[in-house]
Amino acid sequence: MSDWREERVRSAVEGRNPMVLAALEASYAVIGDVQFLPGYSLALATDPGVDRLSDLPRRERVRYLADVDLLADAVESVCRRLDPAFRRLNIEILGNTDAFLHCHIWPRYEWEPADIVGKPVWHYPPERWQDPANAVGPQHDRLRAELTAEVEARRASEEFRLDP
Repeated sequence: MSDWREERVRSAVEGRNPMVLAALEASYAVIGDVQFLPGYSLALATDPGVDRLSDLPRRERVRYLADVDLLADAVESVCRRLDPAFRRLNIEILGNTDAFLHCHIWPRYEWEPADIVGKPVWHYPPERWQDPANAVGPQHDRLRAELTAEVEARRASEEFRLDP
């Protein structure tokens, strides 16, 4: 069996992706591998063969984007509650590296370096991305639990339902 990182979506479908917070309508809400910006999460489309947003039929595209909205709302709520220096969210669908549809949900904070805080997160130096201290781990258990609870609460809420 392959490492779950090599097939993130398929491993989520098969229940092998340990980063999954919750299964949503058209995506999996997952916590990011790195947490130098606490709360970083992603929405992985549920179909491993979908490469880009335009690969989805319109109805599924709308469902996926609704999941992104739900996840972003949950991440913002948790990050605002846990850190008074929470500033905003960046929501990005890039697709330049990984050939599967995914959306990045990046919390941004006032305590970030002044030369980066107003720029895309991709301006952070490689050391931040590769530092083992920034890897998701047991120190993020509370954050994971709170993100999962917020996502699940929104999933159960009428406010986040597309269908009446």
